[in-house]
Formats: sequence, C-alpha cells, structure tokens
Amino acid sequence: MAGSVLITGANGTLALPAVDYLLENYPEHTAILTVRDASEADPNTQRLREIISRYPEAKASIQQLDLSSISTVHDFASALSEEIASEKTPPLKTIVCNACYWNLVADPELTDDGYDKTFQINHISHVALVLRLLDSFSPDGGRIVMFSSEAHEPGRALLEKIPPTIPDDLDLLAKPTAREDKMGAGFHRYGCSKLATTAWTHALNRYLEKDENLNKITAVAYNPGGLVDSRMFQKNTSLSLSFLMRYAVQPLLPLLKYQNPQMRLGADSGADAIELALDRVHPGERGYFELLEKDESSPESRDESKQEKLWIKSAQWARISKDNTALKGAFQ
Repeated sequence: MAGSVLITGANGTLALPAVDYLLENYPEHTAILTVRDASEADPNTQRLREIISRYPEAKASIQQLDLSSISTVHDFASALSEEIASEKTPPLKTIVCNACYWNLVADPELTDDGYDKTFQINHISHVALVLRLLDSFSPDGGRIVMFSSEAHEPGRALLEKIPPTIPDDLDLLAKPTAREDKMGAGFHRYGCSKLATTAWTHALNRYLEKDENLNKITAVAYNPGGLVDSRMFQKNTSLSLSFLMRYAVQPLLPLLKYQNPQMRLGADSGADAIELALDRVHPGERGYFELLEKDESSPESRDESKQEKLWIKSAQWARISKDNTALKGAFQ
C-alpha cells in the first residue's frame, strides 16, 4: 500500500541519494522532505530540488523543520496530522529520522529550549516527532527508522576519547558540562545521543507491540556505517580531520573497506535506508541493524531499567504525554 515517506534532514549526505533512490524505485509513495533551511539560498536544499526535478511525476514536497525548536516540531506534527486526517496527504508508511548534528570544536551549545543542540536534534526532537505522528500511519502499519551509529557503543568509534554512557543523572545528557578537550567532549555528546536513541528505540518497540492499534508499526535503530563522505566532516570539525577524511580516507576507501566494512559512502547507506524503511528487507522485524544485518546493540542500550528511565525523561524533554500521542499505554 502506497503511503507517505517522511524524511528529516532530507538534504544531507545520506538523504540526498536516499531521496533519489526512493523517487526512482518507489514513485507510488509521497515524499515529505524536511530541511532546516528550505530557502533557495541553501545549496544543499537546491541539490534536493534538482533531484526532485528529475522525476516530473514525483509526489514530493520540501518542508522547513527546525529540530532545534521543540515547539516547531509540535507545530509541524499537528499540521501534518491534520493533512493526513483530511486525506490531503496519504497516511505515513515510514518516518526516517535522519537529521543529525555535532560540534567537535566548541563547548555545548544550548538551544532556546535549554538543551544541548546535539542531543536535541539527534534525539529529543525525533522523539517528539515520532510520538506525535503514530496515529497518522497507514492502517497496515509501517516502520520507524531511528539512526544509531557505531559511536553508541564504547570502544568502537575511532574518534572516541570518552566512552558514551547513560548516566544516573539523565539531565547530564541534555545539559552536559564543558570539557577542555572540545573534540573529545563533542564526540562524546554525539555518541551519547546515539546511545540514547538506540536504547529508546528498544523501549518504543515494547510499547508498540503491546498496543493493539499500533502493533503493526515496527521501529529499528539503524547504524548506516561510517560515511566517509559525510558533510559533517566539513563543518564543526578541525581542519586536520576535514583534510584527513577528504584527501586520505575517501581516496583510499576501496582498500579501507576490506579492513572495516562499516566504512562506506552516503549513497550506499541511502539506498539501504529506503529498503529498510519501506519494510522491503527484514519485513516486520524490530530492533537494531548494522547496515542491513540484524545485530545486537551495546549492552547498556539493552538494559531495560535504563531504557524505561530514559523513556520517561525523553517524554518530558519532548513535551509528550498521553494527551498528545496515540501511544496512551506508555504514559501515566
């Protein structure tokens, strides 16, 4: 059944080829493509427009969504829910929570909501978006793709200096302290955001399975691999890291992939993300995936006690209660 495909950060390194792949191979779906800056001045959004223009029959729209503002996320979700309820837009088939942020050269940046920008964009705002839109899915269900990373598991990421963890005081995730080593601290914030998202996805699946109206929706935490051509290496990073990725790692990728299959290009992961999102691979399955293989996430992310505490806190951060989500049984 055709439906709507909602992609956040739709002008990103992985998302641009994902949109191209979607429009070419699954034109029956309606693409709702959100970006932080939808103006013509943004070169990445212009690339997205160029991709859409290759498919004159495409059912695709670009919509502005600033994930650094929780109220904006709620406003967007309300408007989209109304469009779907009034049948102006087809029901959701999938939500692909692709938008991502990091800053490896500065102290924690607080949004107007008072949360660390990395954690809010990568985790809190996607929690709000997903939980607000559950009742806008197709009656036959669908899939939610939350983006994980090898950085969620201690000891795996080359840039890790401080192992990611879910602290006893969860507020430290949303309001981290500054550290002298800005790169190490910045990557730690990023890794913690991916750990939180991975753990939260496991909790989401438990609640979805228990809900007779929503149990046809599956959620996956997807590790797309290390994208060596990611634009993230060109912004909010040191010049040395940018040069290393562009002039050493990218040219040597064919050789490096033999040592680490996780290293790949955004185009490869973009196609995989669409196949996973549309339930074409591992249909009906839930949980954690590395590339397109079902796998186990980190031990800490599988700790149900921590998942539940994070679930409750994430809802508070995201301003979610039983009054504004269809997942009533998950909230007091």
